[in-house]
Amino acid sequence: MAPDLTDDGPLLDAYSTAVVDAVEGVGPAVVRVERERGGGSGVVFTPDGFVLTNSHVVHGARQLAVTLSDGRGLRADIVGDDPHTDLAVLRVDGTSLPCARLGDSRRLRVGQIAIAIGNPYGFHHSATAGIVSGLGRSLRARSGRLIDDVIQTDAALNPGNSGGALVTSRGEVVGITTATILPAQGLCFAVASNTARFVATRLMADGRIRRSYIGVGGQNTPVPREQARANGLAAASGVLVLSVEPESPASRAGLAEGDVILSLGERPVTGVDDLHRYLTDEQIGVSLPLTALRRGRRIRVTIEPAELGGRAA
Repeated sequence: MAPDLTDDGPLLDAYSTAVVDAVEGVGPAVVRVERERGGGSGVVFTPDGFVLTNSHVVHGARQLAVTLSDGRGLRADIVGDDPHTDLAVLRVDGTSLPCARLGDSRRLRVGQIAIAIGNPYGFHHSATAGIVSGLGRSLRARSGRLIDDVIQTDAALNPGNSGGALVTSRGEVVGITTATILPAQGLCFAVASNTARFVATRLMADGRIRRSYIGVGGQNTPVPREQARANGLAAASGVLVLSVEPESPASRAGLAEGDVILSLGERPVTGVDDLHRYLTDEQIGVSLPLTALRRGRRIRVTIEPAELGGRAA
C-alpha cells in the first residue's frame, strides 16, 4: 500500500521529539539571574558553577542571585564582565550542577531549528522554537562597539530571555540570547557560542578582556573624490578625528583634530568599526604604521596602541 503523502504526522512527531529532547537536555542548565532591580537568564556551562549571561543583565549589580531549575536559590558573584560583547561570567557555589554543552556555532546553517530557553517576564524555563534566520550579523553593544558573528533567529525572545540559551535540535548551545528589535517581530539575536567560549575563557582567567586603544574620538566621514584621486587612494571613507586625548598614543604619534585616518597597520580603515576590530590585545605596545589625510594631503606616522581602559578608540 502506497504511503499517504498528505499525512504530516510523522514529520510533526519528529520535529516535536527533537524540540522536546533539546529542551529536556539543556533546560536544567538554564537559570534565572536576579539582581536588585530586574533580572534575566543564564546558562551553567561547567558542573562547578560557572554561568554565562549577558553583561547588560549583571553590569553594575551589587548583589546577584541565581535560581536553578529545581527551585534552589544560590548567591552569584561576577567573575568577569565584557560590555563590548555583552557577555559576563558568574560563579555560584555548587558541585555536579546540570550544565550545558557549548556547540560550534561555525557549523550552523540558515534554516535549521533554533530553540530559545530562558525566563521571559519571570516565566521560568520557557521555551520557544524557530529557525536560524541569519548568520554573521553585526549588533552594536551598549558600549558602542560592534559585536560580530551574531546569530539571527525568529525564536521568540522577550525581556528576561537575555542571557539564556539558543539551542540546536542536537541539544548544543550555539548562542547566548541577547537582543530583539522592537517593534519588529521575529528579529531576535544571540551572541555566537564560539565568541562566548573565547570571552568566557578570558574572563575566567583574567576577569576581563584586554583590548588596545589609540586615544581618538572620531566619526565616519567620506573622503572627497578629488582628494582620493590626488593621493592615489582607493578608500572612499575614513575616520575623522574629532578629539585627541592628551598623553595618548595618538597624541604621541602627532595626530591632530581634523585628520582623517585611512589605514592602521596596513589595513584599510573605512570607519570607526574598523578601528575597533583592529585594536585587539595583540596590538598593545606594537608599533604600527598609520596613514591619514591632513588638510587634503597624505601623511604617515607610527603609532603604538596602549591597553584600553574604558576609552572608545
